[in-house]
Amino acid sequence: MFGLGWAEIGALIVIGLLVFGPDKLPQVAAQAGQTLRNLRRLATTARDDLRTGLGPEFSNFDPADLNPKNFVRKHLLDDVEDAWNDRPSQAELDAVNDGAYVPEPLEELGYGELPPYDPEAT
Repeated sequence: MFGLGWAEIGALIVIGLLVFGPDKLPQVAAQAGQTLRNLRRLATTARDDLRTGLGPEFSNFDPADLNPKNFVRKHLLDDVEDAWNDRPSQAELDAVNDGAYVPEPLEELGYGELPPYDPEAT
């Protein structure tokens, strides 16, 4: 619940008992629950009003998609991941390249080695 473990919940209960006392703690907990319900209802209503105002073409709109992390993942990385997952297998590549020129794999450079310099390439 909210990323809290049993130890954190127990500590919050003890702190609540010390701050509010055993008489007022149930009232405070009920108020906190009611406030949380009202905030959730407000957020749901705002999201539904936004979807209604945007029209039918945005019926699948999710405000969480506006978060930059989700936006980049959805619009940029999904295409890359789809292309990566659709790569042909090595057997398919061998069948296509049968008889065709396939370059030799490049050797890795050792520590401190400089790559070959080609003055015509620059």
